[in-house]
Amino acid sequence: MIKYIDVEKAIKERDKGILKYLPGWIIRILCRIIHQDEINTILNKTGHLKGPEFLKALLEEFQIKVEVEGLENLPENKKCFFAANHPFGFADGLVLTSIVSAKYGTLKAIANDSFRYIPQLDEFVVAVNVFDGSSKAYLKAIEETYGMDVAITHFPAGIVSRKRDGIIQDLPWQKSFITKAVSHKRDIVPFHFHGTNSKLFYRINTIRKIFGIKANIELMLLPHEIFLKRGETIRVTIGKPISWETFDKSKSPYEWAQEVRALTYNLGK
Repeated sequence: MIKYIDVEKAIKERDKGILKYLPGWIIRILCRIIHQDEINTILNKTGHLKGPEFLKALLEEFQIKVEVEGLENLPENKKCFFAANHPFGFADGLVLTSIVSAKYGTLKAIANDSFRYIPQLDEFVVAVNVFDGSSKAYLKAIEETYGMDVAITHFPAGIVSRKRDGIIQDLPWQKSFITKAVSHKRDIVPFHFHGTNSKLFYRINTIRKIFGIKANIELMLLPHEIFLKRGETIRVTIGKPISWETFDKSKSPYEWAQEVRALTYNLGK
């Protein structure tokens, strides 16, 4: 069996941080938390597939049903940003990519560099390192992607939703997708995912903040969260495309990003 996900190897390959010094017993606990063996079993079962076929197989493997409202809002012009809120971590990325690829055949997903461990998605993923910063090679690849005649999926928050002001929601959306939409003449198609992660995910985030722990330890639960979605229905609402010409100088790119964020959340009401 191919070991696609190898927590111990990934930790030892880190150039910095205390993770590379973790004792073996803690690493074994981490392997159980992220379902390393179960994920590797699934990836070996579906490893002969690529791109859209692989996405479909994963949805079937987790028995996830998708209920979509607004499919008619997907434009014929594929050179758009398909931007979404990010409540789940993996399941929403899987569904977003599946919907867009079903319409346009191919796409590029701006995604965390952890997806490099899943070669079946190589044709889709343009990886970024959210926490340690991206290399010049990564940034060059992303910039080249923006100029291509290809659909791009994106979670502008950058990280998974957290509880803020008593509400589970994204952090403020980053302005870069607005500036890139304008400079590359890409309309933005908003996607709203209905639902949240488990209460445990948010409790750990709250506890971490109380004790002043900066490391996002709750992210270790994200693989567990997709297993909790097994057999469930994920609801998605797609809004009408927003022309890149909307984003004029009456607001800053950051302000426009929050406008699009608010519009996206309104789709869920």
